[in-house]
Amino acid sequence: MSARLPLLLRGLRRPGRPPGPPLRPPTPARASGGGGGGCGGGEGLLGQRRLRDAQVGSSRGQGSRAPPVRGSIVREVIQNSKEVLSLLQEKNPTFKPVLAIIQAGDDNMMQEINQNLAEEAGLNITHICLPPDSSEDEIIDEILKINEDTRVHGLALQISESSFSNKVLNALKPEKDVDGVTDINLGRLVRGDAHECYVSPVARAVIELLEKSGVNLDGKKILIIGAHGSLEAALQCLFQRRGSMTMTSQWKTPHLQSKLLESDIVVLGSPKPEEIPLSWIQPGTTVLNCSHDFLSGKLGCGSLGVHFNGLIAEDDVSLLAAALRIQNMVSSGRRWLREQQHARWRLHCLKLQPLSPVPRITPTPLGEGKSTVTVGLVQALTAHLNINSFACLRQPSQGPTFGVKGGAAGGGYAQVIPMEEFNLHLTGDIHAITAANNLLAAAIDTRILHENTQTDKALYNRLVPSVNGVREFSSIQLARLKKLGINKTDPSALTEEEVSKFARLNIDPSTITWQRVLDTNDRFLRKMTIGQAPTEKGYSRQAQFDIAVASEIMAVLALTDSLADMKERLGRMVVASDKDGQPVTAEDLGVTGALTVLMKDAIKPNLMQTLEGTPVFVHAGPFANIAHGNSSVLADKIALKLVGQEGFVVTEAGFGADIGMEKFFNIKCRASGLVPNAVVLVATVRALKMHGGGPSVTAGVPLKREYTEENIQLVADGCCNLQKQIQIAQLFGVPVIVALNVFKTDTRAEIDLVCELAKRAGAFDAVPCYHWSIGGKGTVELARAVREAASKGSRFRFLYDVQLPIVEKIRTIAQAVYGAKDIELSPEAQSKIDRYTQQGFGNLPICMAKTHLSLSHQPDKKGVPRDFILPISDVRASIGAGFIYPLVGTMSTMPGLPTRPCFYDIDLDTETEQVKGLF
Repeated sequence: MSARLPLLLRGLRRPGRPPGPPLRPPTPARASGGGGGGCGGGEGLLGQRRLRDAQVGSSRGQGSRAPPVRGSIVREVIQNSKEVLSLLQEKNPTFKPVLAIIQAGDDNMMQEINQNLAEEAGLNITHICLPPDSSEDEIIDEILKINEDTRVHGLALQISESSFSNKVLNALKPEKDVDGVTDINLGRLVRGDAHECYVSPVARAVIELLEKSGVNLDGKKILIIGAHGSLEAALQCLFQRRGSMTMTSQWKTPHLQSKLLESDIVVLGSPKPEEIPLSWIQPGTTVLNCSHDFLSGKLGCGSLGVHFNGLIAEDDVSLLAAALRIQNMVSSGRRWLREQQHARWRLHCLKLQPLSPVPRITPTPLGEGKSTVTVGLVQALTAHLNINSFACLRQPSQGPTFGVKGGAAGGGYAQVIPMEEFNLHLTGDIHAITAANNLLAAAIDTRILHENTQTDKALYNRLVPSVNGVREFSSIQLARLKKLGINKTDPSALTEEEVSKFARLNIDPSTITWQRVLDTNDRFLRKMTIGQAPTEKGYSRQAQFDIAVASEIMAVLALTDSLADMKERLGRMVVASDKDGQPVTAEDLGVTGALTVLMKDAIKPNLMQTLEGTPVFVHAGPFANIAHGNSSVLADKIALKLVGQEGFVVTEAGFGADIGMEKFFNIKCRASGLVPNAVVLVATVRALKMHGGGPSVTAGVPLKREYTEENIQLVADGCCNLQKQIQIAQLFGVPVIVALNVFKTDTRAEIDLVCELAKRAGAFDAVPCYHWSIGGKGTVELARAVREAASKGSRFRFLYDVQLPIVEKIRTIAQAVYGAKDIELSPEAQSKIDRYTQQGFGNLPICMAKTHLSLSHQPDKKGVPRDFILPISDVRASIGAGFIYPLVGTMSTMPGLPTRPCFYDIDLDTETEQVKGLF
C-alpha cells in the first residue's frame, strides 16, 4: 500500500508538421510544354493567350473608362498571400500548404494559371485526374480520400457543371472547401459569419473587379442571369451586403428583356444562348461573364463584343478567382496551423448533482485512489477551470476485476463511464493480446515437435510447399534467408546445408521464456506439464501460464508509436535460445505478420469520458509490479496533440514512485521522448498509518479501528514512506505535488499533518482532495497546484546510463530507489544476464518485477526498510518491448483468487441487462 501516482505531461511546443507528400505526385507549379503535367494537353494561358483589359463604366449612361485593373488586383492578391505564408513559415519552416484539384476531363485551360499562381505564392498543387465520364460516386470517393489526408489543406473541383450535385458538393469537408460550395460555408456566409467560412472565389472576384474599377454598388440594380446553386447564392449575398438591389433570372425566364433594360450591372452565370440578342442589353451597362464552365476550362459564351460601355470577360473573372482561391488556401493553412497549437475546447461538460452519502461502496483497502485522483484532476482542469486536459488510463485486467481489487475506473464522482464496459471486455484489446501471445506459444512447441520428427528434406518440403506447380518463399521466409546470409530466392537452388540451416531453428526447450497467458487469476496454472497426449510423440515439458497483461505483447502495445514500429517490435521478441546459444525470435518462427494482424485494431486507443464529460483515453494495461505499468505512448502523444500547447495530459503510472514512476521515467520516457512537467503523488491517511506500524490489512475484512479513528502518531510515523517516495521523484528532477485522497474517516488534524510533512520533505505542494464525494470541484486546488508546478519547468534526468552493465543498472535501482544495501543474484539470474549480454541485449533499460506492497522485496516490511539485500531470483528479456526484467524474490506472474473473490457480488439483471456489483 505504498503511495501511488499518476504522472502529468503538458502539451509540448512543436513546430507544425510538414504536409508530407500528397496522395499523388504534385503537378509541377510551372510545367514545360503544352500539357502542363495535368490530365491532357492545353495551351498555356499566362503570357501566351491575350487577355482583355476590363472596360467598366462607373454608372449607366456615362462613358468614362476605368484604367486596366485586373492584372494589378491579381498581383496584389498573390503578393498578399505570399507575405502571409512567409510569416507562417517563419515559425513553421517545413509547412507548405497543398491544394488538391480533382479534375474530370481533359480540358486544361485553367491548369497552368493555377500552377503559376501557386508557384508564385509558395503553395503545392496536386491534380487528381479522372475520366470525363466519371460517375458521381467515383468523384465522391476521391473527395473522401482527400478529406482524410491531413497533408492536403484545400480541395477544389474542376468538373462539369452537370456533376455539381448537392451530394458531390457536400461531400467536401467544409474546412477544406476553398471554393465555398458546401452548405455549411454558404450558410455561414448568409448568416454574416464570413470570417468563419470560405467565400466563393468567383463571387468575390466579381465584387473585387467592380469595386476596384470604381463602381459604387450601393443602390445599383444587379441582374444575375443563368447562375445556379452556390454561385448564385454567394453573388446575391455579397451584392446585398453592399446595398445593391439584386434580381436573379434564368435565360428562358419571361420578361428577361425588360429586366436587362432596367439593370445597371449584369452578371452572366452561364453561356448566353444564341437566341438572346445582344440588343436586349442597354448600352452603358456593366457586364461580367463568370460562366461556371470556366472551372472546367471552357470559354462559356466567348466574346460578347464591346458595344457596352463596360465589359469584364470570363478571363478576367476566372484569373482573379484563381488568385482568390490561392488566398483561401493560405487562410486554410493558417487555420490548420492554429488548430495544431493551443485552442481552448468548446466542451459541454456534464453537471454533477452529488448525493450524500455517495451511493457507492467504500473503495477497496488495496487501492489508494490513483485512478480516482487522475479522473478527478482532469475533471477539475477541464470542467471547472476550463483548461484542455486528457486522462490516459490503463485498461484493467479481468483478473483483479473478478479477484480482489475490483475494477479500475475510479470511484464515487470521479470515474470513467460507462464503467461496466471499461472494466470488462471494452473493445477486446486484451483478448487480442491473449490470442496473439498464445499463437506464438503454440508455434514454438509445434516447431520443436516437427523438427524432432522429420528429416531436413521433409521439413523443408512442408515449409516451402509446391502450390499448383509453383514453389516460392513467403516474404517472411525471404527475410529469414537474408538474416542467415543466404542470398537466394529460388527454393530449388538451396544446398543441403542451406536447407538444414533454413528449416531448423534447433530451439533448446530449457531456454524457452515465452509462456501462455490467460486474463484470469488462476493459481493452478503457475506450473504445469504440456504435451502429455500420445499425439505429441513423447515431447513434453514443464510450462506455465502468466496473466495476460504480463505478456510482452502488452508491453509492446504500450510502448509502440505506429503499426510499422509494432510489427518490428513483435518480430524481434525473443522466445528462446537455440542449441548454440543464439536468440530465437518471433520473426524466425514466421509468425510476425499474423501477430500484427491480430493486433491491428488493438493499437487504436479507446476514447471514453468521465462523469463530468471530460475526455479519457483507455489503452494498454501492463501490470506495474510485473511489467512497466504505464498506459500507452500512443495515447499520450495523441492526447498531447489534442489538448494543445497550454493543455494538460494526466497519464497513469502503476503503484508507487518506486515502481510505476521509476519505470515510466527510465523506460517509457526513453521510448517516447516525452518528458513530464510534474508528478502527482497520491497518498492516503490509512496507507500512511499502515506504514507507521498499524495492523495488517486484508481484502474483504473490515478495517481495524486504528484506520477508522484519529491516530496522529501512526500517521506521523508512516510519513517516512511518503517522504521516501518524494525523494525518489526528486532523483529525476521533476516537481512533486502530493494529492491526499481524503476518506470520510480522516480527521482535519491528520490531513493537516500529512500536508505539512509532505511540504517539509520537498513536495512543491500538498493538497487534500475530495473528488470521490463531489467530483472535479473537490480537486480544483490540486489542479491549480499542478498548473503552477508545471509552469516552473522540470530538470528531468534519467537515473542510469543504459550502456552500463545489466548488473550495475539493477544495483543502481535497488540502492538509489529502494534503499537496498546491495543485490544478490541467483545462479540462474547470473546465467541469464551473461546470456543476454553475449546476445547483445546488455544496453536495454531495466524493468524490475517486484512487490508493490513494500520498498523491499518483502511485502510485510513497511515504512522505509534499510540495509537489506535485494535477491534477484531470475532475469528475463523483453526484447520486442525493449527492456530486461529481473524477478525480485518470489514474484509471481500469475495472481491467484482469494477466499472470497469479487465475483460473488457481480450479477446481471436479466430484465434490464444492468450489471450489478461491479466496482
